[in-house]
Amino acid sequence: MGYPRCVLCPTPLSRLCDSQQRPYFLWDCNVTLPELRGYLASNEDAQRAYWVAKLMRQAKPDDALVIVGADEMRRLWSLIAHTLGRTRAFWTWYLEWAR
Repeated sequence: MGYPRCVLCPTPLSRLCDSQQRPYFLWDCNVTLPELRGYLASNEDAQRAYWVAKLMRQAKPDDALVIVGADEMRRLWSLIAHTLGRTRAFWTWYLEWAR
């Protein structure tokens, strides 16, 4: 019997945001979860990449994967890899492992 490739444990929605709908991982800007979802739905890859990279750097990996998804991370990789700082090694490994 095979094992699942990934079992996620995302932060419950009740703990993901503060009372003003700001996610814990956007501590450095005043952006709500609905606003973030709007930015992530943008037709402009540069805007999407900025917010995906911020999410990958600052959120728990499980939360980033639930909000964005590995396929979108892979699609934007050439735009975001150089901005990931110390998290780049993890995401490089994870996105290859989870194929």
